[in-house]
Amino acid sequence: MSSESSKPLGKAKLRGPIQDFKSYCKAELERRRNSGKEFDEDLFNEAVELVVRRLEVMEERGQA
Repeated sequence: MSSESSKPLGKAKLRGPIQDFKSYCKAELERRRNSGKEFDEDLFNEAVELVVRRLEVMEERGQA
């Protein structure tokens, strides 16, 4: 999960709810990085990727 291509926040050409979610996650990631508290960035990115995949499936089915 450490390569740039596997990071869910690095994909381009996103639409609607997926783009909104990724924009939120990008801001949240920066907030957590700057909070000074312990933070598992790999786990965060994995969770984001799971949600994005689900949103993509929903979008393909016309549900998002």
